[in-house]
Amino acid sequence: MVLPENVSVQYEDARVTVQGPKGKLQRNIRFPGKIINEGNTLKLLNEGNDKNSKALYGLTRSLLHNMVIGVTEGFLKTLKIVGVGYKAQLQGKTLALNLGLSHVVQFPIPEGVKIDVPDPNTIVVGGIDKELVGQVAADIRRFRKPESYKGKGIMYADETIRRKAGKAGIK
Repeated sequence: MVLPENVSVQYEDARVTVQGPKGKLQRNIRFPGKIINEGNTLKLLNEGNDKNSKALYGLTRSLLHNMVIGVTEGFLKTLKIVGVGYKAQLQGKTLALNLGLSHVVQFPIPEGVKIDVPDPNTIVVGGIDKELVGQVAADIRRFRKPESYKGKGIMYADETIRRKAGKAGIK
């Protein structure tokens, strides 16, 4: 794997540290082979030939690749809110969601994630850790999943909801 110029990777005792212009990520990685850092390239040497070590090789490669992308570019997830009266707003370090419930849902923004609300019906979750960004977006979506009859709820921007016909009615 070729590393960008402004990214450094250190591997000590199953702990990988990737540092770049956007920040620093650390992760424990259980890899049976060797991770070799040579200048601007990172090599993974798989010492086993069984199914488990091949799976761990692919997982480790993917995790390291996502860490490098995170510290150079970052990750974004966009959520749309659909429904009459449904809206989101930032209140300091909390995200307030009006979702048709009897109360306003308060979601505390975790450390390492940046949430932006460009308009009341759009939430943008960003950060350098892909796993954390995806988990926070999924947690926000879980408050009101999109329903299949009217399509109301919180959905990912690129998500399409399969709609149902509903009752035919008396004719």
